[in-house]
Amino acid sequence: MKKAILLALMIVLISCTAEQNPAHSMQIGDTKINLEIAITPAEQAKGLMYREHMDENSGMLFIFEKEEKHSFWMKNTLIPLDMIFLDSNKKIVDVMTAEPCEKDPCKSYMPKAEAKYVLEVNAGFAQKHDIQIGEEAELSI
Repeated sequence: MKKAILLALMIVLISCTAEQNPAHSMQIGDTKINLEIAITPAEQAKGLMYREHMDENSGMLFIFEKEEKHSFWMKNTLIPLDMIFLDSNKKIVDVMTAEPCEKDPCKSYMPKAEAKYVLEVNAGFAQKHDIQIGEEAELSI
């Protein structure tokens, strides 16, 4: 019983520390976004699944090895998201809004151009901050 409680506590602590790291941020124009980073295939597969809330100026940055047209789906994602696709030079190549999907079949979202980075933020964020294709971002990780 003690081992199960300790394991549950460790899972909670790990999930809390996997949240945003203030040292990780992205600047697009005058807008600063605090980042969680998804690099490994497991982190990327989970993404923002099962999250019920994300702070306003926060997001998850997916970093891929190669610049490609990376397809996303919103399986088990509970909050609507804007996806901002950036090339290897951190130039925005596409922006789209994705709706939650709790059961199959889920829609796939593919950018217009190849991207190395994908930033997921709350839906409406790109419009609110006037984030446009062609803008460049600065990344601090």
